[in-house]
Order: sequence, then C-alpha cells, then structure tokens
Amino acid sequence: MRGTDIMESIIKTENLVFSYYSQDNPVQKTVLNNINLEIEKGTFVAVIGHNGSGKTTLAKHFNAILLPEGGCVYVNNMDTSNEELILEIRRNTGMVFQNPDNQIVATIVEEDVAFAPENLGYPSDEIRRRVDEALKIVGMYEYRRHAPHLLSGGQKQRIAIAGVLAMRPECIVFDEPTAMLDPHGRESIIKIMGDLRDNYGVTVVLITHHMDEAVNADRIIVMSDGDIVMDGTPKEIFRNIDSLRNTGLDIPETSLLLHDLKNDGFDISLDALTVDECAKTIFESLQSSNRGN
Repeated sequence: MRGTDIMESIIKTENLVFSYYSQDNPVQKTVLNNINLEIEKGTFVAVIGHNGSGKTTLAKHFNAILLPEGGCVYVNNMDTSNEELILEIRRNTGMVFQNPDNQIVATIVEEDVAFAPENLGYPSDEIRRRVDEALKIVGMYEYRRHAPHLLSGGQKQRIAIAGVLAMRPECIVFDEPTAMLDPHGRESIIKIMGDLRDNYGVTVVLITHHMDEAVNADRIIVMSDGDIVMDGTPKEIFRNIDSLRNTGLDIPETSLLLHDLKNDGFDISLDALTVDECAKTIFESLQSSNRGN
C-alpha cells in the first residue's frame, strides 16, 4: 500500500527477530518475526495492534532499549547493536512511556526537564534555553517551578514529553502515552504530537490500540502476532473493516457507520475518518440520492 516516493529514513529494520525467554518456560516466545520496516523522517507513524502483537517490543528497538536477537535496527544509519553508538542513538530517538511517573526524577518541573541535558554535559545557558523551549512547546512553561507530583496525569505526561524534547531528538516514540489519561488529557497529548510533526519537523512514532488516535497519522502499521499485517494511510487501513476485526482491533465509529451504510445499499465513500468528514460524506450521499430520485 505504500507509495513509491523515495524519502530519507530515520529508522530502518532488516529481518528483525526478537524472542522473550522465561525461567518458568524453557521454550522461547518469538515476539517479532523478521520485521522489515522503514520510517521516513518528519512523518507521523502510528503502530497499532492488540495486546501481545509485538508493537511495544518493536518500539523499544528504536531506542536500543532492546537489541535484536536476529537482523538489524538502524537509527539514522547507526546500528543499535554497536555499544559505542548507544548514547548518540538515544539522542536521536527519545521515548515517552505510558506512565509519566516512571520518567519524572526531580521535585521541581524545570529541574526534571533539565535532567537529561545536564547529564549530556551541556553548558548552563544552553540547558536553560532548552528547558524553556521544551516547556513552552508542551504548554507547561508557567508550571516550571511547580512540584510534578501535584500535577494532573495529563500535565505530568507533558512534562515527560518536555524532558525528551530538551534533548532535541529527531524522532520521538510514544508508547501508549494516553493509556492513563482522561479524554481531555488524551486530546492534549495527541495535539502535541501533531504539532511536533507539523511545526518542528520531529518524526513521531505512536504505539497505541486506540484507533481514533491513529486517524491523524500519515501512515498506520498494523501488527498481529509479531508480524506486520497491514501498512498504509489511515484511509487505506480503515477501509479494511474485516481485516482489522480479524486482528482483534476495534474500528473507528465513523468507519463502521459508513461501512454499514454501504452494506445497506448507500452509494457512499468509505474514506471519511473524522466526525466532520463523516457527516459531510453522508450529507453529500443523501443529496446525490435525492437528485437521482
């Protein structure tokens, strides 16, 4: 389903294999099966799949948290299995996890955001610029002297994102970043991801099982049982209702509605994804039907 335009990749996997081993079970559990994948710079890619599909395991290879059992992973052409390149790889690709409390290490917001640049050895004035810029990007500058533990879940997640942004990575991998948030918090984090791509050129990789979070991505990768089973634009992916159901995934309500109308005999496009697009598509279909009558 992918186009043929040549773009520069920031992440590339070649025949990536990874298995988990357990002391209780001597039989290895293969989680990734010969994954071949390229993620282009400046794009917003959503990786979706049911629990246990391998999507989080794949994401952890992009930051060298996990290393391949077989095959290779490259970040900006750097092989993640080269120990001498680990620090530079993690400067290029940052990660935001689902529980922000696991990433917050300081008792003051601005000190937490400064933690990574300080450990990378940047001078004080550069750290100050990076911290202020990162907090402004996520809309948390006014909270810079607050205690993180007093903030809401959504605010904590924005602080965690700012901490990654302060390293100025080219790519940020978000691993289920809204899993612990209320709808308002989820909406704010999704907006930040879009802004990072649109306004700052950051490559965004979102790991999620929420279909509505993937709607605004440039590309969706669907995983099932350690394999990539679908790969395309949101419109291409969400037309395939039956295939998505077979992988155990929910379907966006807009796609379901249009699919059901199509099955009931309506001459209607299945490309609409947002509520506004869906309403417009139905309205235009009804107008066309009335003209035909």
